[in-house]
Amino acid sequence: MDPLDAAMKMCGADAFVHYAAGDDADMRYLTRFVMHDSFVFFKRYRQPGTIIVPQMEAERASRESIAGVMTRTQAGLPEITKKEKNPWEAAAQMIAGQAGKIMLVSPALPAALLRALEEHGRVFVDTGTIAQVRAKKSPEEIRLMLTVQKKTERAMALGISLIRHATVKRDILFHDGAPLTSELVRVAIHKQLMDDGCRAVETIISCGEDTAFPHIIGSGPLRPGAPIVIDMFPRDEATGYYADMTRTVSKGKPDGQVIDMYEAVKEAQQIGISHIKTGVTGAEAHNAVVDYFKSRGYESDTRGFIHNLGHGVGLQVHELPTVGPAGTALEKGFVVTVEPGLYYPGIGGVRLEDIGVVRTQKFADFTKFEETLIV
Repeated sequence: MDPLDAAMKMCGADAFVHYAAGDDADMRYLTRFVMHDSFVFFKRYRQPGTIIVPQMEAERASRESIAGVMTRTQAGLPEITKKEKNPWEAAAQMIAGQAGKIMLVSPALPAALLRALEEHGRVFVDTGTIAQVRAKKSPEEIRLMLTVQKKTERAMALGISLIRHATVKRDILFHDGAPLTSELVRVAIHKQLMDDGCRAVETIISCGEDTAFPHIIGSGPLRPGAPIVIDMFPRDEATGYYADMTRTVSKGKPDGQVIDMYEAVKEAQQIGISHIKTGVTGAEAHNAVVDYFKSRGYESDTRGFIHNLGHGVGLQVHELPTVGPAGTALEKGFVVTVEPGLYYPGIGGVRLEDIGVVRTQKFADFTKFEETLIV
């Protein structure tokens, strides 16, 4: 049975309702249609889904959406607004007129719309059926994500090349006679990704002690003999799918503690990869890495390994499943990252991240880019 139908059957709902902009991951998955104003998706029990859009978007929606298309006029909104001036109440009347008296609604539904819908029938809030369905990727989705990953690796190669070929002056890196900064590397990477039809934001290019804090994006001149973390998670503009990848490099030999951390993280990544397969829980894979780090003398608390081993990737850069202490059984078709890291203020941080798909007996790694600390 269709997962939404199964969820509706459990609570006796007439229909499922979602309301969001088209760049919302669940809406994009349900409709394959992108519209930057919010619109309605509803699916009656055992029937195909339908979207309700403005008249001006109807033709485009009919070409692009995998759902049926209805205009707001066809759904009765103009007549409703002649009497009802509250926009949420008007939307609720329109939706209830199409969906029925018992509705299962998305957990992301705006509170104002939820309350208005409750005046027109019985409303149940779904626990996240679509997010759970999205976790298991189809062969076509996997193909699309492989394509994004290849583009990501080209951009990573460019960023690392700038660092590798930089010269050292006054204890900072120089490129074309000017300091090589986090900002310059980030712009070069983003331009490369744009040329490849991808969009990236907040790409991390952190250096030195800043690398001890996983999500500092980095700024200013890059330095030799220091860890440089490059973490990018671009999105394909056409399909909406993400990739996610991290490498740590150093222009010249870094401190011995950083080298030891790098070797430990590289081995931890292989341990994590070896545990990821169908039936193994995300918690088991994560804890295997925790145990390994402990055996090497590294903590997994406020310092050391301070985040999950990985996470799902798809129409969001972070989505189900969890590869961490709360992780449940992994299933064939899940696309996840494996990204152990170690972080010590005053020393720096190291992170290595690959992305791949869970198979019955193994983790099929999408990432083919080398792991080399000293460049």
